[in-house]
Amino acid sequence: MLIIIYMPRPKKHRNIKCSPTAYYFKPRAVPLSNLEEIILDIDELESLRLADYLANSHEQAAIKMKISRATFGRIVESARRKIVDAILNGKAIRIGNEMPESIKEKTTKKCRKCKSLIKTNSPKGNVECRKCKEN
Repeated sequence: MLIIIYMPRPKKHRNIKCSPTAYYFKPRAVPLSNLEEIILDIDELESLRLADYLANSHEQAAIKMKISRATFGRIVESARRKIVDAILNGKAIRIGNEMPESIKEKTTKKCRKCKSLIKTNSPKGNVECRKCKEN
């Protein structure tokens, strides 16, 4: 028996110039722990910026991102599908697979018991307070 495993091609470097001021969007008045999350890759955000915000043609935008027009079309289609899914189904949108270091450092929570500030790398998830050992 012959088993063939195909490896995906490595992702090519894409020219990305957008730097969003917010990396997370969620429906109002719904706790983050109750929401399903959609991850919008940074190249998908860049494709939306070029095609929809700056109104470039797919050809112009693909040249700016240093990718083929067909690849650009697939990326922008995927991004639009994710955004519409999040809006229609009330899902949170996280931009990028990982939050930038500058955002991570600023993420803090307040302990429910002693009200001291707790630094955390995750906007989600429970973190134990060092002072009172409470979540």
